[in-house]
Amino acid sequence: MSPYKISEDLAREAESKWRALDKAAADIGIPLSLPKKVQKAAHYVFAFSDFVADTCIRQPSLLWDLIISGDLESQYKSGTYIDKLQPLLAQVDNDLQLEKSLRQFRRREMVRIAWRDLAGWADLFSTMSELTALAEASIDGALDYIDGQLSERYGAPLNRDGKRQRLVVIGMGKLGGEELNFSSDVDLIFAYPQNGETAGTETSISNEEYFMRLCRQLIQTLGKVTEDGFVFRVDVRLRPFGDNGPLAMSFSAMEHYFQQQGREWERYAWIKARAVAGDRQAGKKILALLNPFVYRRYLDYGAFESLRDMKQRITLEVKRMGLKGDIKLGRGGIREIEFFGQVFQMIRGGINPTLQQRSILTVLNILASGQFVPEDVCISLRSAYVFLRNLEHRLQEFSDMQTHQLPTGQSERQRLALAMGYADHSKWENDLEGHLNNVHHHFSMLLEPDAPGESNADVEQPLGALWMGLIEEGRQQSMLSDIGYDSTDATIKTIDRIRGELHQRPLGKEGKARLDKLMPLLIKASGASDEPLLTLNRIADLVKAIGGRASYLALLLENPGALDHLVNLSGASSLIATFLARHPVLLDELLDPRTLYAPPTRLELEEELRSRIDQLPDDFEYIMEALRVFKQVNMLRVAAADVTEVLPLMRVSDHLSDIAEVSIGEVLKLAKQHIETKHGIPSGSTDENTSAADFAVIAYGKLGGLELSYGSDLDLVFLHSASDGQTVNGPNPIDNSQFFARLGQRIIHILTAHTQAGILYEADMRLRPSGSSGVLVSHIDGFTDYQMNAAWTWEHQALIRARPVAGDPRLCNRFEAIRRKALALQRDRKVLRTEVQEMRTKMRRELLQPDSNYFDIKQDTGGIVDIEFLVQYLVLNYACDHEELLEWTDNVRLIHTLIDTGVVQEYDAHILKHAYLIYRAVAHKLNLQEMPAKVPLERFRLLRRKIEQIWNTFF
Repeated sequence: MSPYKISEDLAREAESKWRALDKAAADIGIPLSLPKKVQKAAHYVFAFSDFVADTCIRQPSLLWDLIISGDLESQYKSGTYIDKLQPLLAQVDNDLQLEKSLRQFRRREMVRIAWRDLAGWADLFSTMSELTALAEASIDGALDYIDGQLSERYGAPLNRDGKRQRLVVIGMGKLGGEELNFSSDVDLIFAYPQNGETAGTETSISNEEYFMRLCRQLIQTLGKVTEDGFVFRVDVRLRPFGDNGPLAMSFSAMEHYFQQQGREWERYAWIKARAVAGDRQAGKKILALLNPFVYRRYLDYGAFESLRDMKQRITLEVKRMGLKGDIKLGRGGIREIEFFGQVFQMIRGGINPTLQQRSILTVLNILASGQFVPEDVCISLRSAYVFLRNLEHRLQEFSDMQTHQLPTGQSERQRLALAMGYADHSKWENDLEGHLNNVHHHFSMLLEPDAPGESNADVEQPLGALWMGLIEEGRQQSMLSDIGYDSTDATIKTIDRIRGELHQRPLGKEGKARLDKLMPLLIKASGASDEPLLTLNRIADLVKAIGGRASYLALLLENPGALDHLVNLSGASSLIATFLARHPVLLDELLDPRTLYAPPTRLELEEELRSRIDQLPDDFEYIMEALRVFKQVNMLRVAAADVTEVLPLMRVSDHLSDIAEVSIGEVLKLAKQHIETKHGIPSGSTDENTSAADFAVIAYGKLGGLELSYGSDLDLVFLHSASDGQTVNGPNPIDNSQFFARLGQRIIHILTAHTQAGILYEADMRLRPSGSSGVLVSHIDGFTDYQMNAAWTWEHQALIRARPVAGDPRLCNRFEAIRRKALALQRDRKVLRTEVQEMRTKMRRELLQPDSNYFDIKQDTGGIVDIEFLVQYLVLNYACDHEELLEWTDNVRLIHTLIDTGVVQEYDAHILKHAYLIYRAVAHKLNLQEMPAKVPLERFRLLRRKIEQIWNTFF
């Protein structure tokens, strides 16, 4: 590698960071005159690691200590980390001090490791070795302290001979292989030699309970996110019985488990097992006991099928999860190299003990020297491994973030190429692609099974006879299989059920004939979808809904394109299928793909709605129907563009918000015309700039925050500016306040009344001043007084996402001014923090239904609402100093503004934005399938931890 080659832009960026460091050092009296070697490297390091730069700027004393101690320029010897950590831990008096000392130690050493790696002062092997040694020292140091505390309370755990026992900490994965990456988890398994009891204090417990307590506290100490971060994330899922198993097991219990229940993937995992902390001598004993399980003493060709299955699952995971750009798990990534070596270890390791190694590079060398694999293959894999592991470190050292995903942006990729020592970006891209292709080629050749025979015979399928139940069962199965169905038995039952249900309906002769023509077409078209049976079931629900209307059946029969769109959209989203079943009038929209997949702009929506209403007779019921159909048609267009990925999520919300706002504007116009016709016009205003009494509709919540989804309610507040008096120019004058109350009631009626086409929107008015007990339409002056003097903190949180969506511009502007003034109030920050926390706790208690297996994307800790509350807290906290925070109502732009104002560090804000968008995208996809916004608990485990860490930083 050739360090110090950076672009002009990066040089300027690094220089800016350097000036910030120089100022920070001067502020605390540190004369930051660096050795030339360090100063030269600093610009390179700062260009490629925000983590190092930000840490040094925040703690210039940390860098100064690394320099004057000589540690920055030195290669540590074996045992150095323990030697440095022990004096720090000797001063620890309690658990909080332990956590703080470990985290501060970790941050110092991670800065040192990243610096040396990026500066080219340490190679990959030194970097991996030091990261591993740091982890081992941290685990050992924490373990010793916690073990000492527990033994003082419960006594020492003894074996049958009365001798003191210690915990064995077994490192798995990269920790076991001494190949730890920069932001890696540590995979741990805990064991102890023998059962028994503690002795030496009045309170005695079993060894099992003692070591379980010890493990729990160790995991907490290492992995808990505090204001100082964490030490190492701990993963204990590889232990016997997985998440359901005990945290620690005796040697005999562990040996019995693997003899009786050990599985092939566990053999695979235990190849890298190594005692990394605690009683290492006892650790060697348990590893020796389990060695026959891992390495069979014969050529283990019986493992072929399980290994093929593992390989197939790896391939399918890459395909299913779309892991493009993931250098660890994706096509040609690090995992495929490791799998290549471990296949030979599992099959041959029992009779070739030289293969019983933990380092993949060592294994590749042995495979080449032992002529198990052609030497050029091993050289290719070794070269790719070194390249990809260096690349992994560059990715992770940038922000100290656990990522293996290559950036997609051109500038980020150029930065990465430079960080890898490539002056020529295209050369780096070519080398990367070459390594990935080579690895995947060799991986693909492993365990290659014989290709299954396939029949290419094309047989004409009499699907009409199948639909009518006139084909024998065996033939039905082959026919369905030929057109794409996997679960043929279930499909046959489904078809029989659908036929029975539809034929019982009063379809009439013509309707039945059309149905019997249409269903074979739908069966065939569904078979070509990604999930044939699921799609067929969804289509059947629609057909049942429209079965009595022969015209709709004819529409689909006469328009194959519409049928294809129906199948594609229904297969992609149960929400669309349900939507069409509920509103079959929308089937007309399937006829024109030019409009189906192209949602109109805001102006086009206004013109379309005006055109629809202008063509109607002056009949309120007709207009109500037209409004509903307008909304449904345009929601279908958005959904069609959404599921076919024509629109990104943010644009989906924008379009849905436009539909709602255009609808509300028309509803307000209709309601106002109706009330004015009956009661006249309000006679005066409290606004000194006009004599006209104004009305405004304020949107809160999802509409206010421009994040509307398909099934969202509308959170609304109504305001008026009328003075005391009565309406004029109407047959039945009423008080001005009464006029606006009736106007509000009329708006809600138009929105929520059930017609043949359903409702327009559900309206939620509980966010108005004083909630459900307050007046429906608030006077602007009363609203102002309430917001300035009586509103609760949670109401100001809600106000952040509030914006006018309809009504008189003058009143809308007054609302904006009031919103800004209320949000910019100077607040007691301690009280604010407490009230926001209490409201978040209350909301979680009332709205969250805890599930130990699933993560509620919205309400669970680390989810969407936590991000929203955190952003709202920061806005309320700092709006008095930064009026820019009052500009936006949507979370994404608020997060950007929090960066611009310096309230939140860019890295934290990036995590908040990244998590918020990912959570919304996943919840949105689940919404399209009419599923709750919940995912398996482990899916966002790391992301949740980061959000919790940021939350804890502020709260």
